[in-house]
Amino acid sequence: DLAQGQTHVLLGSSGSGKSTLLRLICGLTEATTGQITIGGELVSPKAQLQMASKIGYVIQEGGLFPHLTARENVSLAARTQKWSDNKITDRVNELAQLVRLEEAFLDRFPKELSGGQRQRVALMRALMLKPPVILLDEPLGALDPIVRSELQRELIRIFDHVRPTVVLVTHDVGEGASFGHTISLFHDGVLMQHGNFESFLKNPSSEFVTRFIKAQVPPPELLKALL
Repeated sequence: DLAQGQTHVLLGSSGSGKSTLLRLICGLTEATTGQITIGGELVSPKAQLQMASKIGYVIQEGGLFPHLTARENVSLAARTQKWSDNKITDRVNELAQLVRLEEAFLDRFPKELSGGQRQRVALMRALMLKPPVILLDEPLGALDPIVRSELQRELIRIFDHVRPTVVLVTHDVGEGASFGHTISLFHDGVLMQHGNFESFLKNPSSEFVTRFIKAQVPPPELLKALL
């Protein structure tokens, strides 16, 4: 059960099942057992079109269509919903201000944008229809550390403003601690622990949880140099 309006982090190493779980949530993959519901409505591949307006999805590296401009990428879902041109323009401009993307970049193609700009456009596209649920699959994984840190702060600000229910996939412990009201740690498709970050530090459920958290702590000599 994921609380409405909070950010939930799916943490784990590559191949642990994080991205698969996102695909289950948005109906791209059908669960072999159990059910997933959003607002009381059952999620399944058959109901995918009906659920499309309720879920925003940012895949790894943004997944922008290369033949469409940033503006066209962002507005694509709204056009399938038959929004008027004026309504689309107003919403795109509103989102550009929210993610702090200059209007001049909206008419450029993805290859003409930086990695950080492409991720801002991908987030705009996910937010376009004002969905109550946002899924993000390692949205900052391909960015350099400085841009990544900047966008982490920006995403936290945006989520605080929009207040969607967010499910964010990452393998980075620091990122999970920064974003997650709750964190779920997976290993080989098994949920190892679920809770807030403090519970992972103080009450790890297994040796694997302890090793996973400690593996990303900077070495003592680096910590000493930083302090």
